Order: sequence, then C-alpha cells, then structure tokens
Amino acid sequence: MTLAVNRALHTNYNWKRIRRIMRINQLFSVIRRKKPKWFKSTAEHTAKNMLCRQFHAAQPNEKWCTDVTELKYDNGCKKYLSAIINLYDCSIVSYILSNKNDNKLVMDTIKRAMKRNPKARPMIHSDRGFQYTSHAYRQLKEKFQFKLSMSRVAKCLDN
Repeated sequence: MTLAVNRALHTNYNWKRIRRIMRINQLFSVIRRKKPKWFKSTAEHTAKNMLCRQFHAAQPNEKWCTDVTELKYDNGCKKYLSAIINLYDCSIVSYILSNKNDNKLVMDTIKRAMKRNPKARPMIHSDRGFQYTSHAYRQLKEKFQFKLSMSRVAKCLDN
C-alpha cells in the first residue's frame, strides 16, 4: 500500500504512517499464503540400519550403497543422478542421469545393476527418501531378492 500511495500522490510517506491511516479507517491488508504444490506422504516401507556404518565388504556384491544427487548446471538447470556403489572396491555398479527425481529413476538404476550382476543378492543401503520407501521399491526387493538397509532419520553420515 505504501508504494501504491507514494506513486499515486508523488509523495514519500513512511510505511508506518500509511499503516496508521489504514487502521484509523479500518482498512486491513489480507495476506494469503500460497498453498504448497506437493503433498507430504508418509513413509510406507522402512528398514533397519543393517549397515551400521560398516562401509567395508568382505566380498564383491555383498554391500551396495545408493542415493540420488541433484546436479545444477548451466543457467539454473537441474539433472538428477542415481548411482549404486559396491562397497567391496568402491566401484560404480550402475548409474542413471535424468531430468526428473522420481521413482522410475531409482527403479531403473536397480534394474540395470541387477541385470549386470544377475547372481548378486546384496544388501542395498539407502537413505529414507520417498523413492526408497515406496511400494514399487518394496516390489523390486521381492523380485530381485536383495536385503534392505536404511540410514537412521536425520543422520546424513549414515549414508
């Protein structure tokens, strides 16, 4: 209101003066908050932290860690990288780069890793992101028979 009044009258009144005049005339501004464009969902499936910060494996394909990372480049553009690392030798088992951070990104990464290592039955450790607590991820676990491990809530160093 202060900007509008000062522009219309070519004056330089203080915002406190405008507010006082509005209050005298019983005019009140209405501030509406924007509604969020997303809905918070509850974590459907979680798992215990089986890894317990033991980031060493005795044999290949015993322990894998996975996460999704946001990469910013160019002029505010974003890409999302989903990767799986083998803790035996810190090699990358599988990765996918995508424009969207969705379930499909994680599921495709797991499928690609299992296709490259068909006999592997690893323990896959992740955080508690929405992709890893979804029904689709649980179905993928049943299909490929891998074990789940998830870091504790609000413990970024676990992952």
